[in-house]
Amino acid sequence: PNFLSIICKNEFSESLVKVNLLGDNYRGRGKDGAPIITFPEFVGFSEIPDEDFLNVVTYLTSIPSLEAASIGFIIVIDRRRDKWSSVKASLTRIAGAFPGNLQLVFVLRPSRFIQRTIADIGIKLYRDDFKMKVPIIMLNSVSDLHGYIDKSQLTRELGGTLEYGHGQWIHHRTAIENFAVTVKTTAQMLQTFGTDLAETELPNDVQCTEQLLQAHTERHSELKAELKLAGSQGATLLSCIREPASKNPNSKLNPDELENILTVERLLAQLDETEKAFDQFWTKHHLKLNQCLQLRHFEISFFRDLLPSPSLPPCVPPEPQQFLTVGFCFQEPLEKAQALAATGDQLIQSNHYAVDSIRPKCVELRRICDDFANEAKKKCDILGKALEMHKQLDSWCEDGIYLLASQALDKCQTQEGAETALGDIEKFLSTAKEQQLLSPQEFYSQFHVVLTPEIKENVDKVIQKLEDVQEMFDRRQVSLKKLAAKQTRPVQPVAPHPESSPKRASPKASRPPTLGKGRRAAPEAASGGCRSCLILVFFCFSHIMHELIETERVYVEELQSIIEGYAAEMDNPDLNHLIPVALQNKKEILFGNLHEIYEFHKRIFLKELENCVENPEFLGRCFLKRKEDLQVYEKYCQNKPRSETLWRQCGDSIFFQECQRKLDHKLSLDAYLLKPVQRITKYQLLLKEMLKCSKNSEDTAELEEALATVLDIIKSVNDSMHQIAITGYEGDLHELGKLLMQGSFSIWTDHKKGHNKVKDLARFKPMQRHLFLYAKLLLFCKKREDSVDGHEKSPSYSFKNSLKMSMVGITENVKGDNKKFEIWYNGREEVYIIQASSVELKNLWVSEIRKVLTGQLEACRGRASLLDFSPPGVFCGSPSLSPFTQSKVTKYRGKRGLKAHSGMERPKL
Repeated sequence: PNFLSIICKNEFSESLVKVNLLGDNYRGRGKDGAPIITFPEFVGFSEIPDEDFLNVVTYLTSIPSLEAASIGFIIVIDRRRDKWSSVKASLTRIAGAFPGNLQLVFVLRPSRFIQRTIADIGIKLYRDDFKMKVPIIMLNSVSDLHGYIDKSQLTRELGGTLEYGHGQWIHHRTAIENFAVTVKTTAQMLQTFGTDLAETELPNDVQCTEQLLQAHTERHSELKAELKLAGSQGATLLSCIREPASKNPNSKLNPDELENILTVERLLAQLDETEKAFDQFWTKHHLKLNQCLQLRHFEISFFRDLLPSPSLPPCVPPEPQQFLTVGFCFQEPLEKAQALAATGDQLIQSNHYAVDSIRPKCVELRRICDDFANEAKKKCDILGKALEMHKQLDSWCEDGIYLLASQALDKCQTQEGAETALGDIEKFLSTAKEQQLLSPQEFYSQFHVVLTPEIKENVDKVIQKLEDVQEMFDRRQVSLKKLAAKQTRPVQPVAPHPESSPKRASPKASRPPTLGKGRRAAPEAASGGCRSCLILVFFCFSHIMHELIETERVYVEELQSIIEGYAAEMDNPDLNHLIPVALQNKKEILFGNLHEIYEFHKRIFLKELENCVENPEFLGRCFLKRKEDLQVYEKYCQNKPRSETLWRQCGDSIFFQECQRKLDHKLSLDAYLLKPVQRITKYQLLLKEMLKCSKNSEDTAELEEALATVLDIIKSVNDSMHQIAITGYEGDLHELGKLLMQGSFSIWTDHKKGHNKVKDLARFKPMQRHLFLYAKLLLFCKKREDSVDGHEKSPSYSFKNSLKMSMVGITENVKGDNKKFEIWYNGREEVYIIQASSVELKNLWVSEIRKVLTGQLEACRGRASLLDFSPPGVFCGSPSLSPFTQSKVTKYRGKRGLKAHSGMERPKL
């Protein structure tokens, strides 16, 4: 497009570039297919700037195909009405600036006699000066030119028949070039979007996943609209080129128009292929996002909607005959858990990417369902027995009331009648033992599991009825025994249902109702809400612990399979011939300290986690106890880049394929070598879930400390990964101690010794530096992103500068920006203004630097106190102190504290 714009803007363009597209985007062709370029007569040819001339010629030579261009270009220079000087100038310029491969140069020399003679002499004298290794043929007329080039390949100006419209050619070429740029830009947009999608980390909650899915879908719709618009643009352009032939059936498109059509069709095909590739990628990505959303919903249902402990629902029907209907109340949560397990099975069958996470949860759900169903069946059986006993007690009471009411009072007045009635009562009371009726105490003791407040209220009525009947029997027995012993007074009549008598006082609540024995009062029902909370917390803990231990066992088994199926096989003589040369004697590089990790988990950590099943409260203590042992992951992660590089070199070897076949692994070795990195991050997720379930519990503090420990290990691993990427530092990084902080900042520098202009300029041009803070040094490095064999980029850090912390001061606040702080060196000879990405990050760094400086201050105070006890004239300098520090220590002697510098917080050492 830039070349075309130059062609369109220059006044001389139309006469200079009369190019007709024939064949591969070009005008005329020689007999062997060589492209022809014509330089017509133009008086201002010598006035054309070299840059414009080079642009035009470069564009013209770039249009043909590589095959046509390789034959060589034919140039026709028309100077029939011009002078020899013009011929010479044209040949000189072409010889010096023509970018293509030249085959022939035809010159139509001046027609005037004198100029023709001069041209003949000049071409002989200056042929070598033109430095063209092709023949230059001088022609007297266009008829001579026709002997070399067919008339059909020449325009009318040269006596040919080829039709050519320069304006239309410019219009079509501009449109084609613009469409090509559109196709390229669209492809780049799709590539960028695809890269962003591939690098997107999947969220861990439903809301973020839904937002990410919506954002990506909207962006996809926008890009599809761009593709549609580009396709419409290409179709319109194609229609415009075909328009003459479509309007007039007798009209034929010239060769350059046919070539333009082929070019546009090729671009449309390229656009269509790009769109298909993009649609395939989007389909996979969209499926993965939907699967991620399904997984998050599944996880929420799993952790939040766990089955409660089998217990009677609060809606138990109060009537005894309806006790067994509570079995249907158990059905709803059971069906809910079964449906959730079925959902998990569907996700597994749909080739979900997180099958390893879903399958243990489905197994756990089914185990819970089985336990729940068994427990529910037990409680329903107890309810059935309670209902049967309830009916027996009620029936026994009714029979007893009927017996008392049916005894004839007149017959009981005699001693014989009283003894008979007394015998009937004693016989009836003995049926309680024969029917194995329970006393109230025994009833409450045996069925307390199913006694909700609603059921207990109904049972209390039956027990009260039993107590009343027992009381009536006691009173009747007392009266009959007196009559049987001596006839003194008639027996007191008994109403059929004494509990309804208004004259009888209700039994006291404190009196123990009996069937011959007393009973304790039924225990108070616990608060349903609190109990439900405790049950839910218990089940949350139980399932998270189960997942932790199950995944730990799987993890140990996978490590064992790697060590035995790959690492050990590298020492197998039978497979030695399959091992690549690049892999020989590099087992430690490929596997790192994987065996050390395996031994720790198998012999120690897995057993300790299994011991936490009965005592989940010890889980946090387990992680705290093994804090030092878990540092083995730092060494493994430090070796991971070397391992990945080696794998990329040898991963497709027959050795690894054979090992994978024997193990029947679906994934290759590199996926399993990533397991330790994934495992150390999995611990923090499980601990976070436990903390969610255990808010306000006694073990929260230990769990929080355990989570902080794991996060600290992950940070340490991450920091060490950055530290090993430092290059150019001549010292030993391990002598600097533990890496305290690391991060990227914008930095302005100011040096007292520098020129004023340099200092002013430095203030407005920040450097991007990655800082590494140690107790002894502060390193300044430049971050570099390096691509390795086309794989994802791995950062490296080129060492640039370092500051001794013993000579550093800090200003916490810089005027004008609360994200900046100032580090100055050696009495402000060097000042570094550092800008963090956030206020929080700045505060973390300032706090850590203050700790380092405060520690130096305390150490210096101790040294200074030693100086005060030195003999007169003897200076107890410490060789570990720098001259700058020793001078400050000398000033420090005799002082009791430090005076704060205005705006500064640093130890005055």
